[in-house]
Amino acid sequence: MQSKPKAIKAPKLFLTTGEDALAQRKKLALNQSEFWSRVAIGQSGGSRYESGRKLPRPVQLLLHLAYAPEAQAATVLNYLRRPS
Repeated sequence: MQSKPKAIKAPKLFLTTGEDALAQRKKLALNQSEFWSRVAIGQSGGSRYESGRKLPRPVQLLLHLAYAPEAQAATVLNYLRRPS
């Protein structure tokens, strides 16, 4: 009898809200264009997120990969690459 593979729990993301993103942007002393362009989002879109619009999960993942410490980013990347 084969046992089911253990479900892998999704790692905790680094930036999950617009407020988190704004705080990180200010910490890095970047303007909106510089910060958001790393994840292919324009300044106006980034401004909307920072003003309270909900960050979609794909954007959260991209922000994590772009701005989290390397070890945390690698954890998410490995999670995303795992076979389903």
